[in-house]
Amino acid sequence: MFVLILTHGTLRNPAILAVKQLPRKVFGRVTPWPRRRSWGRLLRMLVEFQSVRYALALLPLVVIGVVWTDLALPLAQAPLLMIVVIWWVESRVIRVPAAKRAALVDAAAADRALDLLRVQGRAVLTAVAAARGIRSGQLHLVVEQSDLRGLPPLTLVSVQSEDGPQVLDLSEAEQALVQRHLFQPPLDEGTLHRINLAQNVFLRDITFDTRGVSAHARLAAALDRA
Repeated sequence: MFVLILTHGTLRNPAILAVKQLPRKVFGRVTPWPRRRSWGRLLRMLVEFQSVRYALALLPLVVIGVVWTDLALPLAQAPLLMIVVIWWVESRVIRVPAAKRAALVDAAAADRALDLLRVQGRAVLTAVAAARGIRSGQLHLVVEQSDLRGLPPLTLVSVQSEDGPQVLDLSEAEQALVQRHLFQPPLDEGTLHRINLAQNVFLRDITFDTRGVSAHARLAAALDRA
């Protein structure tokens, strides 16, 4: 599982966090590059590039052409075959066909998991708002996942504010809060990914009106700062 919290301190290219409207969508628009290097995460990120996936899809044809050299020229002159291979891999192998989505997860279980995501997401936003002393406006916890299946889920999490709008620059303590409280059993990234694949929805936007932060939460935050 790969969870990346999108904030200025975690990215090598924080300029991608510029926001014009909420929620800020990432996949298919920009590529976040994390500061902390991990070969596993890097390879997983590379698969999000269409050019890389197309090359991998066509690799068997290249191997066939190398092993059976008499087939190399016919394969090279068969663009329709290449298009069919790419289409099949993109729509049938790494994505779930529409007819098979419903079988991925029980509908009632999906509703319960999404309810839990909202509850835990609002708890995170409450803590962030209380710690920062935010008393008006809405915060958004945006959880976005890749639509590719058969690979470790790639999950992007950010806290976005309508004041700006902007993606909040989370402190290390706030990042730890997200990591600690957002995904808790029985909800994890894999479960959410199966639900997203089943519903063909890959961005979950949890909103929170900061006027709803309780006095108890603000007091607890003040004591933590003291």
